[in-house]
Amino acid sequence: MEMKSEELELTPDLFKKLDESEKNAEKIVYESKTYFQDAWNSFKKNKMALVGLCFILLMIVCCVFIPILSPYTYDGQNMAIANQGPSLAHLMGTDRFGRDILVRVMCGGRISLSVGFAGALISLCIGVVYGGIAGYCGGKVDMIMMRFVDIMYSIPDILYIILIVVVLEPSMTSIMIGITISSWMGMSRQVRTQVLTLKEQEFSLAAFVLGASHSRILMKHLIINCMGPIIVQVTMLVPSVIFNEAYLGFLGIGLSAPQASWGTLANDARHIMMSYPIQIVWPVLAICLSMLALNFIGDGLGVALDPKKK
Repeated sequence: MEMKSEELELTPDLFKKLDESEKNAEKIVYESKTYFQDAWNSFKKNKMALVGLCFILLMIVCCVFIPILSPYTYDGQNMAIANQGPSLAHLMGTDRFGRDILVRVMCGGRISLSVGFAGALISLCIGVVYGGIAGYCGGKVDMIMMRFVDIMYSIPDILYIILIVVVLEPSMTSIMIGITISSWMGMSRQVRTQVLTLKEQEFSLAAFVLGASHSRILMKHLIINCMGPIIVQVTMLVPSVIFNEAYLGFLGIGLSAPQASWGTLANDARHIMMSYPIQIVWPVLAICLSMLALNFIGDGLGVALDPKKK
């Protein structure tokens, strides 16, 4: 009887109304994040990737504004100051025609970076559409489309890049066509592999049962779900395109004078490398650092966009 009386005395305390301050005392609040917000937070933790991103942004800003703010032009010649070393007036010195190397390197960066990002974007569009159709259709369509890619792969990339540039004459258009023809194939294989895996998943079959069209399933469900690997592939493609363009310029079949990319600047300095080696250092250094930074960014995105590595 004593135990029952004690329970009766304690029972009313269980039904007391809590104060507002006590209601959320033990509540744990999680911040809601989207997929890309979570990826950005993961990307920021990679110091090398963040340094690479800062370097590329700084390089883009310098390429845009230094030629505008500088008192020198990229084609302005002054033979009286030819082949001078770095100084306060010319931070990177002058070339054999007395042109400011800093301005020419920044102008060359405009062309090289533009070709790199534009070539990667064009390859992205072609590769995603081609690989997506091949993977989604499957069967004979997939076989025919992929055998065509295999045939293209059997030809060395640089061979038909050089042929196209030579036939169409060196220009931005011919360089872009030559580079784009070879760079989209890797993208198409990547997308095809992802689509082949995803199209058998439940969400894809559910969309088909609900009456979604094939184009909607491909673009709204399959392509969207493989954007992580696609973005990483594009990031890795940019330095490859920049290198191909620089290689063409170094061979002497790049842009015609007075236009210059990093590759043509290195080719011009090659002839006087023994006498003035500093002149070839600047464009080569710009190529190496930019490609290194872009590879760091690609590695960082590969980890940030892959949920299995979180």
